Amino acid sequence: MKTAAIPASRLQSPAGSTLATRGLDFIALMKPRVMLLAVFTALVGLTIAPVHPDALSGAIAILGIAAGAGAAGVLNMWYDADIDALMTRTAGRPIPRGKVSRSEALVLGLVLACGAVVVLGIASNVKAAALLAFTIFFYAVVYTVWLKRHTPQNIVIGGAAGALPPVIGWAAATGDVGLSPLILFLIIFLWTPPHFWALSLNRTDDYARAGVPMLPVVAGKAATKRQIVIYSLILAPVSMLPWALGLAGSIYGLTAAVCSAIFVALALRVGRSSDTDRRAAHRLFAFSIAYLFVLFAALLGG
Repeated sequence: MKTAAIPASRLQSPAGSTLATRGLDFIALMKPRVMLLAVFTALVGLTIAPVHPDALSGAIAILGIAAGAGAAGVLNMWYDADIDALMTRTAGRPIPRGKVSRSEALVLGLVLACGAVVVLGIASNVKAAALLAFTIFFYAVVYTVWLKRHTPQNIVIGGAAGALPPVIGWAAATGDVGLSPLILFLIIFLWTPPHFWALSLNRTDDYARAGVPMLPVVAGKAATKRQIVIYSLILAPVSMLPWALGLAGSIYGLTAAVCSAIFVALALRVGRSSDTDRRAAHRLFAFSIAYLFVLFAALLGG
């Protein structure tokens, strides 16, 4: 049976994008930078675990976790398309720009989520797969649908989803959850509020226009700055726990001490800054990204 050639016009989306461009749009839906952080912390959890899977199983497990993180990002953008269109920071995302339809995003997110959980369950174990399924559900439903639009504590509670990847990585290697991954969870959990509140300080008008009750919108910038300082001061000693408990060596201990001192200094600078000073919050936000990567990389070096 002959198959008719597909006209060139059929290789384009309604918005006029080529298939290659469409592929990039679908990748953008997965929030690749957020996905990279989740994959890296999961990889650290898997690597420092006392039991190591073979190279193929480990690679497939990380691939499954990456797909799960991507699925959570897609489902987040699917649900948030309405408010994304109202915010300068997010108006250029694929759905608000009409590059991808909401139905396409929903299908992609659900397929990725189901596939990721199944793959991780086959490659590793049921506990790791269940943790991944819970993480996707927590981010896509508990955080995106409920917390984000209803409480200024959205980032605090919702941060649990972003803190789970190292626990999933550890569980993928061992089939269990131990003290080490729970400490890593706590570090990311405490890191999340100052990281996102530093961003939101310079995006207050954006969030207010979209009706998202971020802390600076609801409580004001002064209260947000105080919370940034408080969380940063708590994060500093918690980041030392892997070294203090003998779970990591001196390289990690020194790295955590230096990085945490810089983090606290930048947070204090934010606390003392005026409401018109955008630089202090931007510096803390930028450093906070490097902070987490460097801290977790140090775990690999001891």
